[in-house]
Amino acid sequence: MTDTLEIAAAAARLIVDEGMDWGPAKQRAARDLGLPRAALPGNDEVEDAVREHIAIFHADTQPAELHALREVAATWMGRLAEFRPHLTGAVWRGTATRLSNIHLQLFCDDSKATEIALLNRGLSFDVAETSAGRGRSVDMLILDVPCAALGERVTLCLTILDFDDLRGALKPDARGMTERGDLEALRKLLDEA
Repeated sequence: MTDTLEIAAAAARLIVDEGMDWGPAKQRAARDLGLPRAALPGNDEVEDAVREHIAIFHADTQPAELHALREVAATWMGRLAEFRPHLTGAVWRGTATRLSNIHLQLFCDDSKATEIALLNRGLSFDVAETSAGRGRSVDMLILDVPCAALGERVTLCLTILDFDDLRGALKPDARGMTERGDLEALRKLLDEA
C-alpha cells in the first residue's frame, strides 16, 4: 500500500469513527503513521477510503444515520429558504454518520442577514471563520440542533457566502457529482432512499 493510500485509510477511520473534519484527519493520520505530509491524499482518495470504511464497518447503521441527517438538513433548508441554502459535505455526498456535521451554504446579499434572522427566531449560535477558497474567509454560524430520529443533538454549520458565489454552485466535479445541492435535489435523494 502506498503512503498516500495508507494515510487515506487512516484518515477515513478518524473521519467516520471520531467525526473529524477531513483536513485535520489527513494531517493526524500522516503524523500518527510517521509519514511525510507530502504524501497527503487528495479528497477523492479520502472519499473512496471513507466509503470503503463505511461499507466494511458501518453498513448496518450508516444508511439510517445519513437519512436522519438529511431530514434535519431538509427541515433547516426549508426554514432558511430566503437565503438560498445548499447542502454540502458528507451529508450531501452520502458519507455521513451520526458524528458528521450538517453543512449548509447560504447565499446572501448581506452576510449579517442570516445572523439577524436567527436571533429574531430566538436561536443561539456560535460564529467561526472558514475558508471560502481563493484566500477568502467567511463567517460560519454553528448551531446545536435536535435530531429526533437519532435521539440526540447534531451540529449544523451555516457558511455565509455572497450571492455571486452561487454561480457554478451546482457544477459537477470530475466524478460527475456535484459538491452541493438545493432543497429540491435533497428531496430527490430522500425519496430514493
